[in-house]
Parts: sequence; structure tokens; C-alpha cells
Amino acid sequence: MKALSPELQAHLDEGTTTLAWAWRITRADGMTFGFTDHDRTLSFDGTEFEPESGLTASEVRSGSDLSVDAQDAEGVLTSERITETDILDGRWDNAEVEVWRVNWADTSQRVLMRRGAIGEIRRGRLAFVAEMRSLAHVLGQTVGRTFQASCDAALGDARCGVDLEDPAFKGVGAVVGLLRDRAFTASGLGGFEAGWFSYGTIEWTSGANAGRRAEVLGHDVTDGVAVLTLLEPPVRAISEGDAFILRAGCDKRIETCGAKFANTANFRGFPHIPGQDTILRYATKDGGHDGSVL
Repeated sequence: MKALSPELQAHLDEGTTTLAWAWRITRADGMTFGFTDHDRTLSFDGTEFEPESGLTASEVRSGSDLSVDAQDAEGVLTSERITETDILDGRWDNAEVEVWRVNWADTSQRVLMRRGAIGEIRRGRLAFVAEMRSLAHVLGQTVGRTFQASCDAALGDARCGVDLEDPAFKGVGAVVGLLRDRAFTASGLGGFEAGWFSYGTIEWTSGANAGRRAEVLGHDVTDGVAVLTLLEPPVRAISEGDAFILRAGCDKRIETCGAKFANTANFRGFPHIPGQDTILRYATKDGGHDGSVL
């Protein structure tokens, strides 16, 4: 239940109200933005809420269970602070959002309706729709360790201990030719065998995607030429000559941990845990019921 100030409650009891929506958005880079659907600037808590910003709120979708409540903010790119480039570069992804209901005639009369984060952003040619998820989405994130056969550490982190800056696990190259929107041939990787960079990462150092990172799905060698396939097409098109840094990948198996990285001591999985085949196994009448391992 929302706690309303006596002044705001009295305003609501009048019947004729001067209410507006206001959104305060704090991005991961620390920048704070304010927007409102009112036709003039509102100001409170040290934030200026820009009017006519092209934002229009939908109804709030909520339930009585623990499902994630959501609301959409739809609008056009009229604000100078909302640029297509920033949306494309993911600067607004997972930004913290506060949704306020405020009396625009007296901004001291306001109530915080909900908190959340920006989820999916769908872009059109002239407009965008930003999904605002409630704090319940945090409950869907895995906390703590997971008991599984494969390793649950991120390659190169403190729990893993592998140094990805080691020249044995790091390569520098450039795009030679384009095969598809996410596949290309590359130079500079002649010293690495096929598959070495599969499940690894690529960091673009030049071109339209400079500064961005992506996951590598596959690393093949055809007639001595390295062929790289990314997990997803990059935000901007790849061009010949784009330079990059590649870092090795890991398929999370203990065999790979030992043979490729000599890092079995830091393996963070449980390779001997029974698999699904144990659960699905059933009794047969051809023997094999002496209690030994099947």
C-alpha cells in the first residue's frame, strides 16, 4: 500500500486533480535523467524532469504472485538526451527506474509508485518502447553456486585463475573477408589451432564496433585461414580491416580445463555428479541388478 502525504490525499479528495507521470532513470554509468508527460519542466529531489520528451506510459501489468510486474514507456526520439546511438550501444540497458505520480502544480505532493529496471528496448525507425520491470525480476537471478558437472566459474575470473593476457590465450587479428553478418575470415591467428577461441570473447579495437565485446561461437581453420563465427550479429556491421583482440574460450569440462589450461586444481564443477541418464535409467530383466554401477 502506498503512503500518501496529507497534502496529496487532500488534493486527490478534491476530485479535480493536476497529476502527471514522472520517470527518473539512472544508467549504469551514473548519469541521471528525468522525464515527464507534463508540458513543462518539473523539478524535485535535485532532478529536472524534461517535458514533452516523447514518453507515454502504458498500464502497469501486475499480479498477486511473484511474477515480474511490468510497464511500458513508449515514445519518439525527441529528447536530445535519448539518442538512437545510446540505445543501440546498450547504455540504457538495466538502468534503474523510479516512477512517480506527482502534482505538477506543487511537486512536493508526490508518491513513488514503483521501482525497477529497464528491460527489453524495442526500436523502430522513429520510436522506441522501453519495458520497465519491477524489482521482482531480481528474484529470478541465480544466487550462490549451482551443483553441476560443468564448471560455474567465468574463464579468467578470480575463482578460475587463468591469465587471459597470456599470449598463449590471446590473439590479435583483423577481418579479411565477410562470410555472413556474424562470420568472417581473419588474419593474425595462424599460430592457433582450430577451436582454440570457440566460446571465447572478441574485443573490437577499430571500426564501427570499437570498444564493444562479443562472444565467439566457433573458431575454424580452412586451408590455413581462420574463420570466426560470433554468437550474435554485432550491433553494427563488420567491415574488412576491422581489428580485434581474441581471448580463448572454455567449454567448462574438466577435460578441457586440464588439457588446455592446466588448471584442474581450480575446476569449479562437480564432474562425478550423476547425470540425467541416472534419473531416467529403469530396471530391465536382462540382469545387472547386483548393486554395482550400471
